[in-house]
Amino acid sequence: MRDAMFKGELYDCDVPESQGQLYPARKKAVLELVPQGEYWRDLPDDIQREYMKGSYFLGGGKTGMARRLAWDEPSLTLTCAPAQNQTERCHPEQTRPLTVREYARIQTFPDDWQFMGAMSQQYKQIGNAVPVNLAYAMGRSLVRLLNQLETIKQSRACA
Repeated sequence: MRDAMFKGELYDCDVPESQGQLYPARKKAVLELVPQGEYWRDLPDDIQREYMKGSYFLGGGKTGMARRLAWDEPSLTLTCAPAQNQTERCHPEQTRPLTVREYARIQTFPDDWQFMGAMSQQYKQIGNAVPVNLAYAMGRSLVRLLNQLETIKQSRACA
C-alpha cells in the first residue's frame, strides 16, 4: 500500500488528490475502532454482533467486512464498490474509503489516466480492470512464448 500511495521506487510523486465515497455515520463510527490491517473480528463482541447482524452467526471468514488496510501489507483485491458491507476497503489511517486515484494507483494505472462517468462508474472501471502492470507482464510473457513456439516450428521445418 505504501509503495502505491507515496513517492518512491514506483512513483515520482504522492498519489494525486481525487474524489471518493464517504461512509454513513454508523459505519464510520465502527470503522474508527478497527486497527490498521484488521477487520470486524478485532472489534468488541457487542459491536461485532450489532454491525454484522445475522452474518455474525454464519460460517466463513467475511474478512472484507469492516476492513482497514495497512500501509506495509499488500492491498486486498479491489472491487467495484469500496464502501459496501462485503467490499469495505478503509484507508489505513483516515476513516474513509479509498479515493478513485488511490484505487487507480493500486491497480497501477498511470496518474494521468482518465476515468469517465459518475464516481461509482469510475470505481467500477478500476475494480473491473486487470492491474495495468500485470497485464503488461502477461502480454510480454505471451509474446515471448509465441516467439519461442515460432522458433521451434521453424527449426523443425528445417530438419
